[in-house]
Formats: sequence, C-alpha cells, structure tokens
Amino acid sequence: MKTLTLLRHAKSSWDDPVGRDFDRPLNAKGARAAAAIGQRMRGLGLVFDHVVASPALRVMETVDHLGRGYGRAIEPDWDRRLYLASAAMLLDLIHALPPEAEHVLLIGHNPGLEELVLLLTPDAPDAALRSEVAIKYPTASLAELHIVGDWAALLPGEARLMRFIRPRDLDPALGPDV
Repeated sequence: MKTLTLLRHAKSSWDDPVGRDFDRPLNAKGARAAAAIGQRMRGLGLVFDHVVASPALRVMETVDHLGRGYGRAIEPDWDRRLYLASAAMLLDLIHALPPEAEHVLLIGHNPGLEELVLLLTPDAPDAALRSEVAIKYPTASLAELHIVGDWAALLPGEARLMRFIRPRDLDPALGPDV
C-alpha cells in the first residue's frame, strides 16, 4: 500500500508588498503552524521517501518551518507545475511519480489539493473526514491517503482518506482569526 500525504502551504502574508503572488512570504502564524504540523508528523512517525513541492516562496518557507518541527530537513524536488495546479494537473504529477516511491509528500496550493482529495476519495467509508475537507482545507493542513496499486494507474475514487489534520486541531490559536 502506498501513502500520499498532501500538505497545503502555511498561511502567507498579504501585508507584504510583493509584486507577484508567487513571491508572498509566510506570516508569523503560518510559520508556527508549519512547525506544529512538522512536530505532529514526527509524533505520528510519518516518513517520506519522495517529496515534491511548489517553488513558490510561501511553500519554500513552509518546508523550512515544517522541517524544524519535524526534526530534520525536508528536501523536496521543486516542481513549478505544482504552483496553483488543478486537481487534474496534480493527478498527472502523481501518475508520473517514481514507481518505487512508497511514501510521498506533496506540498502545494489550494484549491487544487482540496479538489484532489475529493476526486480521489469516495464518499464512504471515510465520509466524516472527507466532509471536513469539503468544508475547508485550511493553510498548513495535512491529508493522508492510502492507495493500493501503482501511482501510474491511480483513478478517481480509488484512495482512502486516513487522516486530515488542521493546525487548529493542534493548537486553537493556530485557527482562524475571530
């Protein structure tokens, strides 16, 4: 069984006067959330033999803070196609993953990640988790899917959503501002 873990980048700063969306950095809450998710990944014993990430600045900074919480550097293959990719593009990228990779971490953006989870997972038996994803896939949230078979043969509805972790699940202060 293969494991596909999808991580949305942490919360970025809209206050920074950058010229391009691609260059937006994380804000302080995003940095804390990424580190907290990294700590939870370590606590759950999640390991990855292949990591692919968008090269957008907010993703690069997410990877840095994630690694600090995880306890070791995460060194992804940077792939520009992940930047604001649709679910269809993400599925194409998954189909091209190395066949020997068993535990893959993919770090990118919404709405593509949320749409990918909904595309790959059937309504049942993981309907409760799936409905949480459908409501909102917040920044720095992690979804873990189990897949039987090869990456290249993965079809819609063939994955099982095993966990969905939001930063606010770890620390309410990392949830939405009220």
